Amino acid sequence: MWVNRFLAVSAAEGPGLRSAVWTQGCSIRCPGCFNPHTWSPRGGEPVTPEELAGRVRAAAQEHGVEGVTLLGGEPFDQAGPLAVVAARVRGDGLSVMTFTGHVLEDLRSAGRADYDALLDATDLLVDGPYRADLPERERPWVGSANQRFHHLTPRYADLDLTTLPNRLELRVRPDGTVEVNGFADPATLEQLLDDA
Repeated sequence: MWVNRFLAVSAAEGPGLRSAVWTQGCSIRCPGCFNPHTWSPRGGEPVTPEELAGRVRAAAQEHGVEGVTLLGGEPFDQAGPLAVVAARVRGDGLSVMTFTGHVLEDLRSAGRADYDALLDATDLLVDGPYRADLPERERPWVGSANQRFHHLTPRYADLDLTTLPNRLELRVRPDGTVEVNGFADPATLEQLLDDA
């Protein structure tokens, strides 16, 4: 499988401390996407499901992360290998949150074993394409109001989305490069990056 970025620890990509995986390749390509650099299926880092699950396991042991968030790109473009990762992570007692530009009903009705396997290994699914014309101002982690949260297991069923803030994380690497993750509205993000 191909991964654009792996972040061992984040407080901005779902409930609690989590590892985050941005997949490489997206067949949906929502206008206004925050991660257009992940669209091409070319690029990124080749990694086996076992290696990726091992990175999450190590982050849990070293940093206390409670799970992994799968982002894109489009995770369901690589559903088979990600299902293996998700099942192994869940087998370690950790949680899985998955974002997709598809809607759950379409994923379930597709009749694809790889989609079903990834859904079966996901605790919390966020579905729906990003819509720049429907900005979300109340719930964390999503960019547009059409995107929905699905509790596929009881793990986060009591999560009160109205009390959780969006977070933006900035990391400055030793070589001076700046990495940004999390969510901010486009105007805030543009202002932040213009001032950098």
